[in-house]
Amino acid sequence: MIVSKEYVESVIAQGKRIDGRKFDEYRKIEIEYGISPKSAEGSARVKIGDTEVLAGVKMELGTPFPDKPEEGSIMVNVELIPMASSMFESGPPSINAIELARVTDRGIRESKALDFKKLCVKAGEKVWLVFIDIYPINADGNLFDACYMAALAAIKDACFPLLNGENKIDYKEKSKNKLPLVKMPISCTVWMIGETLLVDPTPEEEMAADARLSIVILEDGKICAMQKGGSMALRTDEIFKMVGIAEEKTKEIRRHFK
Repeated sequence: MIVSKEYVESVIAQGKRIDGRKFDEYRKIEIEYGISPKSAEGSARVKIGDTEVLAGVKMELGTPFPDKPEEGSIMVNVELIPMASSMFESGPPSINAIELARVTDRGIRESKALDFKKLCVKAGEKVWLVFIDIYPINADGNLFDACYMAALAAIKDACFPLLNGENKIDYKEKSKNKLPLVKMPISCTVWMIGETLLVDPTPEEEMAADARLSIVILEDGKICAMQKGGSMALRTDEIFKMVGIAEEKTKEIRRHFK
């Protein structure tokens, strides 16, 4: 269904949403682990309503950055394929794909969810590089949260591949050693349409939105990352309201990872 921004705003002005949900209500969330055990070190599928995202973790040995000789790193990539939405086109990564990847990367990196020092094989020479590839296969709204959840679930599922005596990778065999995921930062994106704040938007609501704020929160309630999007500036009181919503919603989302 294609509807105008004006129609969405008129429905919201009546205190309603197009699909009948409350403003702070997510659609059904489903997380499935290990969907591709033979082709990835870790993998997961996340569904939020009809939005569906796959994520895979691949690992390689590489050289550490000069300023962090004892730490590995992550690299996040999001591919928006035409199969997922008529709004996506084939070709180089779009601005939307780059932003989705950056928001996901920042949440995991800034929270120090992974113990990067435990990704070190030999200081200054070899470290594990963790590549997180994310593929939305049906984009029905709220890719920011769905992509983040899928990436986190794939990391949680991942095990190190085996190394032989020469520190060469045997991708045919996995060890039983999980990636050093030491924290579980959860992301919630709060959207603003007019003066109304809501979560888990439909595509129509996203098109009508004036601003959004992705907020990543740790188990102890600490905020470790935020990213603002949209054309409208946010007042301080609006940011605090958005953070308050995210604090409650991340508690709900966290239960799906247990």
